Amino acid sequence: MIIISNPTAIANEINTIHALFEEGMELFHIRKPNFSEREIKNFVNSIGLKYSQKLVLHSHHHLAEDLGINRIHFTEKARTNSIRVSNPDGIISTSTHSTAEFNTLSNDDYEYAFLSPVFPSISKENYISKTDLFEEVKKRTNFNTKLVALGGISAANVKQTLEHGFDDVALLGTIWNSEKPVKNFLLCQQIAHSF
Repeated sequence: MIIISNPTAIANEINTIHALFEEGMELFHIRKPNFSEREIKNFVNSIGLKYSQKLVLHSHHHLAEDLGINRIHFTEKARTNSIRVSNPDGIISTSTHSTAEFNTLSNDDYEYAFLSPVFPSISKENYISKTDLFEEVKKRTNFNTKLVALGGISAANVKQTLEHGFDDVALLGTIWNSEKPVKNFLLCQQIAHSF
């Protein structure tokens, strides 16, 4: 199970991240699109370099080596525009918005890719899929890349999502738009691990 950061800074964010790691968070995506280089460095240093192998950078990829991070993520736009930073010893992930797009990744080096939004987004108002992604997943031909569901994922639908062919889930709104982020994480984690 993957957790994605809130796109903007929020109260108690670092404390929540530490609590999530203590409860078994495996991967934390740092998606702060408006953060400067310095802000990304400060954010990573605040999390702590002991977690660097569990962090994934969405921007300022050139900082990864200095920060001890070996995972980088490419947005759909960066991937399609061939804006690519070499990460020969690292792990690369990306974002997609259709199964057809996901299937084209089969010959690339992406460990996993997000497919979104599976459900109406919790964090983005009026962000919904134009197609039924559960039906779309039946058209999957790429089994080299792990397929990760993103968008509206919560404890209420983790099991259903995994049953419909997704390899994993990513959480954003159910964590950061909640007064009990760690509790929501634990509920989702319990369901995902029991699947």
